[in-house]
Amino acid sequence: MQCDEIWCYVGKKDRRIAKEDRSPEIGSQWVYIAMDEETKLVPCYLVGKRSRDTTIEFLWELKKRLDAERFQITTDGYHFYRSIQGIFAGQADFAQLIKMFGDYGQHDTPEARYSPPGISEVISKIVDGRPDESRICTSHVERQNLTMRMQMRRFTRLTNAFSKKLANLKAACALHFAHYNFCRVHSSLRVTPAMAAGIASEIWPLATLLS
Repeated sequence: MQCDEIWCYVGKKDRRIAKEDRSPEIGSQWVYIAMDEETKLVPCYLVGKRSRDTTIEFLWELKKRLDAERFQITTDGYHFYRSIQGIFAGQADFAQLIKMFGDYGQHDTPEARYSPPGISEVISKIVDGRPDESRICTSHVERQNLTMRMQMRRFTRLTNAFSKKLANLKAACALHFAHYNFCRVHSSLRVTPAMAAGIASEIWPLATLLS
């Protein structure tokens, strides 16, 4: 299992929010995502602020959706993921993959101004249990983040198509993940993630998704 978060915002960016208008429904929002490396299924996601409470809520929701005696889980370096040790006590082999990035100021050309900084170092850290070091990875869930940015305009960087309401963002994410799991054939699997995981027997037509 791989976990990651993807950023977007609702209404306006944090720097444009007045101090007297700090509503939890505007500004930066994060979509927490859990993905099974083998089937590419996304069993759990959560939209909210990047905080301890949201992280713990996400992990408890993931625990309810998994039916495995023991599994391996890899996250990024976000420190509140350490709650996995308590929530999945004795059930998860837990590791974190910490990526260190270069300085944004290194971009000295107009073409590179909005490019992400390059990765300067990757640190693999075993936190709990005995995870297989060769499978400590977050590449699959990070590729899912790219799919979200490509398929949902509100996640595209430098766009005016951002979500105006938190409810709209949550509805868009629900539709995206339902389509991703049950309707979209994954190129490496030749079936949908839900079929690969054994929870669906056929590709869902859009009529079934929307019914």
